[in-house]
Amino acid sequence: MGLRRLYPLAAAMVVVALAATGCGRSVQQGQEGGAPRGAASADAGTSATALLPDEHREKGVLRVATAVGYPPMEMYKPGSRELTGVDPDLARALADRLGLRLELVNAAFDGLIPGLNSGRFDLVMSSMTDSPQRRRAVDFVDYFRTGGVVMTAKGNPENIASLADLCGHPVVLAKGSSNLEIGTRQNAECATKMRISQSEDAPTGLLQLDSGRAVATIVDYPVAQLFAAKNAGYEVLPKQYGTAPWGIAVAKGQSGLRDAVQRALQDLIDDGGYRKILDRYGVGGSAVSRATVNDGQGGRG
Repeated sequence: MGLRRLYPLAAAMVVVALAATGCGRSVQQGQEGGAPRGAASADAGTSATALLPDEHREKGVLRVATAVGYPPMEMYKPGSRELTGVDPDLARALADRLGLRLELVNAAFDGLIPGLNSGRFDLVMSSMTDSPQRRRAVDFVDYFRTGGVVMTAKGNPENIASLADLCGHPVVLAKGSSNLEIGTRQNAECATKMRISQSEDAPTGLLQLDSGRAVATIVDYPVAQLFAAKNAGYEVLPKQYGTAPWGIAVAKGQSGLRDAVQRALQDLIDDGGYRKILDRYGVGGSAVSRATVNDGQGGRG
C-alpha cells in the first residue's frame, strides 16, 4: 500500500521516524513464480546443514543484507557501526545453525531485492513484509507476524481497551500509514466519530499524547514496544490489528538455501533460541510457532 519512508529524529533516544504505509517496509517489483503459500518445503527429518547446497557450504559464508533505520529490528549499537537488533541477532543465530560465517552488511532498503537477485547477498533480513508483489521477485521464509497497536498515555486514563473504544475521542494517526487506514475503517463504524488528526510520523504523533490533544494513537507493534521501553509515559495495548507476516528474502532459484534457512529457523523456534532473541528486544508478541514459506495472505507493503 505504498512506501515506508524513514526520517531521523533528534531526541534523547535515537529513533528513526516512521511514516509507515504498512507493517514492514517498502515494496519491490519482480517476476512471477515461487513456492506455494505456506509451503513447508524443508524435509522435517533433514538437518539444516544437510539441506544446505554445496555451493554455500564450500564458500563457508552467509551474506545477509539489512537496512538500518527501523529499531528495534535493525539499528546500530549506540556510538558504533555495529549492527544490532532482532534481524542482525537472528541472522547470527541462523548462520551458526548452518555452520557458516556471517557477513552482515547495511544497504539501502530499495536496493535490497535487486542486490539479492544479482547475487550480491544470499539473504535479506530487514523487516520486509511477505506480500504477493514481492513474491514475484523473491521467496520468503516467514519469521515474524506483526501489526499496529493502540498506544495511550501511561495509565490509559480513558480506559481504551479496543479500537471501538476510540470512538468519540481525539486520535492521532501517521499520514499515509496502514495505521491511519485501520483507524479510518474503525471510524466508519463509530456512532460517535473519532476526531482524527494526522501527524507526520509516529514520534510526532506521540507529542499529541504528551500534550493531551489526543488520547491514543496506533503504531507498528515493534516500534511501539521500543517507545514504551524508552519512555515510561506511554502504555501499549496488547492486541495487534492488521497483522501481516515478515519474511527472510531468498532469491528465486535458490530453493535449497531457502529450505535450509527454513529448517534452521524451525530448529531455533523449537529450542527456544528464536524467542529469546525476540524477547531481548521486547517483541515476543510477534513470534511465530512455525517457519513457513511464502505465507503472506495480503498485499500490504
